[in-house]
Amino acid sequence: MQDHFDVAVIGGGIAGLSAAANIARGASVVVLEGESQPGYHSSGRSAAILAQGYGSGAMQVLTGLSEPFFNAPPAGFAEAPLLTPRGLMRVAREDQLQALKAVAAQMEGRAALAWLTGEEAEARAPLLRPGHIARAFYNPDAADIDVHGLMQGFLRMAKSAGAEFFGKAEVVSMAPAAQGWRIETAQGVVTAGVVVNAAGAWADKVATLAGVRPLGLQPMRRTAITVAAPGDVDVQAMPMIVDADEEFYVKPEAGKLMASPGDETPAEPQDAQPEELDVAICVDRVSQACRIEVRRIESKWAGLRSFFPDRLPACGFDPEAKGFFWLAGQGGAGVQTAPAMGRLAAALVLGTPVEEVLADSGLAPGYIAPGRPALAA
Repeated sequence: MQDHFDVAVIGGGIAGLSAAANIARGASVVVLEGESQPGYHSSGRSAAILAQGYGSGAMQVLTGLSEPFFNAPPAGFAEAPLLTPRGLMRVAREDQLQALKAVAAQMEGRAALAWLTGEEAEARAPLLRPGHIARAFYNPDAADIDVHGLMQGFLRMAKSAGAEFFGKAEVVSMAPAAQGWRIETAQGVVTAGVVVNAAGAWADKVATLAGVRPLGLQPMRRTAITVAAPGDVDVQAMPMIVDADEEFYVKPEAGKLMASPGDETPAEPQDAQPEELDVAICVDRVSQACRIEVRRIESKWAGLRSFFPDRLPACGFDPEAKGFFWLAGQGGAGVQTAPAMGRLAAALVLGTPVEEVLADSGLAPGYIAPGRPALAA
């Protein structure tokens, strides 16, 4: 391992890899990942959907800024298209109509929505149980993301620009040094002028290791299962279905159905595992809304979605620790915002114009900076 780098990126998930790929164009970079492979935790367990109306307003802006990359990645970035058309339907019972309207209002101007009656929703998604849904809206532009292809593309992009990647390189200790930061890992010691904290659910713990004030990041466990689809449903033609209150979602996945109860259970940073109660809740909610008779759980897993108190990400230098850069708290939208977040992080780290990334989106870097009032001590 080289002794010194301009930038050390801690975390080899989608946030760290997209940032490294862009930063490496103008600086020497090392990526330090605690697991043996990139994206082992949250990035590799995502719902893998480009949903234009998902998350906070800031995340919706970053999704919009990322969409051109997904549609036309750089030559040689991926062997196959990163997106596959899917469509997304947000559905509501009679008692959820106000919630559905509120969700649609948040998406105004960011996605093309077609309003549907309950009968029209059932015709478009025959998986729905007749009479259960009162209204729905449909976003035809939502698409499946090839997460593996995206991550491997950023990894190749980073390496081709000279970046180094080390797995099983869990950070043991960090301290300010003459050249910026001294970082001791399970693979050895490196120094770097700048540390990019892209450690996902572990971001606050990495900050604490470095003697930097944590920002109140809270990992939340989310459960998912796969089950067989009814024999009379063309799974591949079906859109993703999301409840108005996000009490569940169902999405086609390799000829089967992936479902989640939309749970957000506070958890410690860990290799998250599903709880049987959450699996049972998932089956119950999905069975009420959809014509699914669950006889066997094909597979089950859990991942961590991490949020700061205001549910906005942190992207920027820590106001109190020189050379310590935060890139965390994407709250489940890290995959679909990675192209823009990676470019924004690189611009801030390298000191290049952020206007080239944010254009006329209306999003100011200070809005998601770690020094914003909501994250103040």
